[in-house]
Amino acid sequence: MADRLVCRDCHRIQDSEEIEACVACGSTSLTEDWAGYVVISHPEESDIAEEMEVTEPGQYALKVR
Repeated sequence: MADRLVCRDCHRIQDSEEIEACVACGSTSLTEDWAGYVVISHPEESDIAEEMEVTEPGQYALKVR
């Protein structure tokens, strides 16, 4: 997972290093400096998704620097 980028704004993990913007929110603030991740499949039923303000299913980083 070292080659993955994470959006600093929404914490969504991006599958490709060759992208220039977040596929979820469109932000161009991406980083390789992150730790831990959670997979959210049903954000409408998830307490973690509510805490992280996640509305779309996907993989999200827990800590983004």
